[in-house]
Amino acid sequence: MDRNPYQQPANSLYPPIDPFDQRMVEVGDGHRLYVEQCGNPDGQPVVVLHGGPGGGCSPMMRRFFDPERWRIVLFDQRGCGRSRPHASVRDNTTWHLVDDIEQLRTLFGIDRWTVFGGSWGATLALIYAITHPDRAERLILRGVFLMEQRELDWFYGGGAGQFWPDQWGRFRDLIPEEEQGDLIAAYHRRLFDAPSPDQTRFARAWAAWENALASMSSQGRTGEPGGEYARAFARLENHYFTNRGFLEHDGWIRANLDRIAHVPGVIVQGRYDMICPPLSAHLLAEGWEGGTLSMAPLAGHALSEPGIADQLIRATDLAAGRAVG
Repeated sequence: MDRNPYQQPANSLYPPIDPFDQRMVEVGDGHRLYVEQCGNPDGQPVVVLHGGPGGGCSPMMRRFFDPERWRIVLFDQRGCGRSRPHASVRDNTTWHLVDDIEQLRTLFGIDRWTVFGGSWGATLALIYAITHPDRAERLILRGVFLMEQRELDWFYGGGAGQFWPDQWGRFRDLIPEEEQGDLIAAYHRRLFDAPSPDQTRFARAWAAWENALASMSSQGRTGEPGGEYARAFARLENHYFTNRGFLEHDGWIRANLDRIAHVPGVIVQGRYDMICPPLSAHLLAEGWEGGTLSMAPLAGHALSEPGIADQLIRATDLAAGRAVG
């Protein structure tokens, strides 16, 4: 059997780089997006889609690409990070985000580009590629989330809580027992209808539950999510999950994979991912003719996990035609 090149260790993240272009872009509906470009203006274009929804992009996301070979476009999706209005769910759906990506592609004069995303970013990458299959050169995905009910049931219905009962109890028990049968709905009421201080308190609990399970090395430690970050992250994530990603039906992504059968891609998945268990990556690889699944054996969900980072760097190097050992 041929060895899988994505399972060989990469050297390290690329050194920190600064953007050569930073701007706010009006995309309509009163939304302005923070957008940056870095790397080589004449390099292969790639758009980087952050997770959440609601997470925002970070300087670390630039470091998975050889800056001499890639033109890297990053942006904060509607309502989060440096985009404005902050924490807003007005005119904020999956289809608005797909249109925003197309607006940026057109603005920067890019014909086709690589789409790189993890967790919710992988969801959005797949939906974008299915919607615009002629614009996606390739996909590089991490920690696959397919926006299916079984995934929400796992994380917000007690499945993951069986592995982390202390953290699950802190998240669940903020809600009265009679409402615990639907925690997404219960948190929705408190994130949107409660006074602002209460919104922040519940937002921090929402963000802390996810942060506790992101990395194998965290051992359930969450830190204290900042109030403004947590409020945007929790409100946007809850808004999207309440509306099931604004997709027509459960399983929409898998039902439409034939539209990207010709698009090549790499799926990097942590074997011990507690937020997005490997079943979704496995199902995606089974249904996507162009996709190659690479399992990181000792890794969880986070982009920073060494096994995840190694395989993502290897994938971007191979896509850029850079020799890897």
